[in-house]
Amino acid sequence: MTAISADILTKVIKKRRSDTHKGDYGRVLLIGGCENYGGAIIMSAEGALNSGAGLVAVATHSLNLSALHARDPEVMYIDWRDHDLPALIKKIDVIVCGPGLGFSNFAQELMQVLCANLTEKQTLVLDASSLDLIAKQHSLIPQHIGKIILTPHQMEWQRLSQLKIAFQTDSANLTALNELFPQQNAILVLKSNHTHVYCADGAVYVNPLGNPGMATGGMGDTLAGIIGGFCAQFGNGLEPILAAVYLHSLAGDRIAQTDYVVRPTKVSALLPQIMKKYAG
Repeated sequence: MTAISADILTKVIKKRRSDTHKGDYGRVLLIGGCENYGGAIIMSAEGALNSGAGLVAVATHSLNLSALHARDPEVMYIDWRDHDLPALIKKIDVIVCGPGLGFSNFAQELMQVLCANLTEKQTLVLDASSLDLIAKQHSLIPQHIGKIILTPHQMEWQRLSQLKIAFQTDSANLTALNELFPQQNAILVLKSNHTHVYCADGAVYVNPLGNPGMATGGMGDTLAGIIGGFCAQFGNGLEPILAAVYLHSLAGDRIAQTDYVVRPTKVSALLPQIMKKYAG
């Protein structure tokens, strides 16, 4: 097991050249936000936006449009029932699916649409509801995708892997990951007080940062968005994922120095300042 350190930030985050444009920093599509959980997809979108993704779009319930554009006018919107969604999916570099998606029949249909339109050049971040839907229906596991990043908390991983939390050892988690995704194109970001990152080749990394103030609704949604933003900008290899995990907790720890509770939206707001400091 290897501890993630601050060195990963200077290694991954690069100073931006003057002759670049938004298309150079990746396109991220986030899918989620049913009637009751619109905040989840908005917080995830803020994670992608504030971590530097060049173009961010959200496919969500129409009820969330006003709140999304009032808070983040930089984010594009598409109604998740729009017939143009399959075409949009094919044009995107990184897709984050699951925050606030819910468990309705329509949510299952959305997952089917997503799986049918993915390409092997894309990266897919699966979070929250999407993982529970896959746990109930393994046919929703994407088959044609370049890289899959799973971001469950321990209970979601229990439902997906059938490993009870007490038995979620490193070796058991790696075995379950490779059984679920035998193509070995998946990385597991198992969220906990010290998040572990598991690679199909057997490597395990632990995040030494984090604090109990971050035990707040929406924190995981924000992390999924940050991972999406980093993969869009810096590639879908392991290092950008590790950097996103570390940065998320680093921001949380800085806020916890003065705040009893660490709000996910404050984590996102702090990201550009920290990234500026570590840009190599």
